[in-house]
Amino acid sequence: MDTIPNSLCLSPTSDLTVKSSAVRCFFPIRNRYSVNFRSSPTRIELNRNRFSGLSLRPMRGKSWARSAQIMDQSASKTDSSAPTIVEVDLGDRSYPIYIGSGLLDQPEILQRHVHGKRVLIVTNDTVGPLYLDKVAEALTVGNPNVSIESVILPDGEKYKDMDTLMKVFDKAIESRLDRRCTFVALGGGVIGDMCGYAAASFLRGVNFIQIPTTVMAQVDSSVGGKTGINHRLGKNLIGAFYQPQCVVVDTDTLNTLPERELASGFAEVIKYGLIRDAEFFEWQEKNMPSLLARDPAALAYAIKRSCENKAEVVSLDEKESGLRATLNLGHTFGHAIETGFGYGQWLHGEAVAVGTVMAVDMSYRLGWIDDTIVSRVLAILKQAKLPTAPPDSMTVEMFKSIMAVDKKVADGLLRLILLKGPLGNCVFTGDYDRKALDETLHSFCKS
Repeated sequence: MDTIPNSLCLSPTSDLTVKSSAVRCFFPIRNRYSVNFRSSPTRIELNRNRFSGLSLRPMRGKSWARSAQIMDQSASKTDSSAPTIVEVDLGDRSYPIYIGSGLLDQPEILQRHVHGKRVLIVTNDTVGPLYLDKVAEALTVGNPNVSIESVILPDGEKYKDMDTLMKVFDKAIESRLDRRCTFVALGGGVIGDMCGYAAASFLRGVNFIQIPTTVMAQVDSSVGGKTGINHRLGKNLIGAFYQPQCVVVDTDTLNTLPERELASGFAEVIKYGLIRDAEFFEWQEKNMPSLLARDPAALAYAIKRSCENKAEVVSLDEKESGLRATLNLGHTFGHAIETGFGYGQWLHGEAVAVGTVMAVDMSYRLGWIDDTIVSRVLAILKQAKLPTAPPDSMTVEMFKSIMAVDKKVADGLLRLILLKGPLGNCVFTGDYDRKALDETLHSFCKS
């Protein structure tokens, strides 16, 4: 069973060290702020109270993490045209997330992260016609020694499989790429996951860069090094943790994003507010119309704040031994919908939105949250034009059978991310009343 690391050393204003396999700790942070951390072999809780910085110091040569500072809550103060950098701090594998308008027109950003002289751009037949030439030019302008290859995959979650992945390997091998080559993922979450997994596997690992072009990929899937493909029995069951050299988020690519894809990405943005950033959630409640209208300042702020949250968690728990699992609020239910209903029938964010509603419903049934959180979650998801109930074809047994092979199952125990306490707090646990899970499933399914 996965466990939380037994040694944790925080250094905000003073040094504190904790060594235990089951511990509850309270750390003062800069006088006015606090973080409440509880762990055990099957459970992790992280309760935040508006702290401005959290850092881990290196212990026995391991990677150390530094969180980003919480930024100003006003989107009007965010200049979407100016590149912003959020750091994912993983020691010698740290990398920047560049966020801004027109970044694909700044070739020096991409070129500084290319290793060797050979580049393979992996994209799909939707994004390729829009941005492939622009990215190829950015990689080669003033840099004639670099040669570009590309592979264009079919678009859609249903193609996130081994057969499609082999097309990337075929192109790389046919082009005689070597270990100094760079793979570039140009597209949404499917392309990012597949290109990253191909980079992790080709010649046992080559350099790669993420250029996400959807909200979903920009705020979540391109950050943190999760790569992989689906299996017919479950989503993302085959893959690897493999970090990119950088992530380049050009917010201008969202101008060509269909409305449905735009809304889908907001499910992940909403998630960050619910599990760890109440002020961000409150900002979203006020600014969702601006996000849907593609206001540049609002989008830039939402992307940056989401990336800061994701980077902080990944820096603390890269390979999901505990804390990082909390980023999967609603995903266990959502992945079951994607698998049971058919990959690509619903967008990932649409399934996650419903999964979030189900997780919130279960949290309420357990008595862990009050009804105001339930109503606020339903309201913001509806405002974002996202579904709040699963397809009619989903049954209780379908949910149970698919959730039984979820990656968060340990020793036969299904662990879930649920909300507990005030807004912005959650738990990752297998310690819950199974009756509440059954009641939630029956309340959302017709059979």
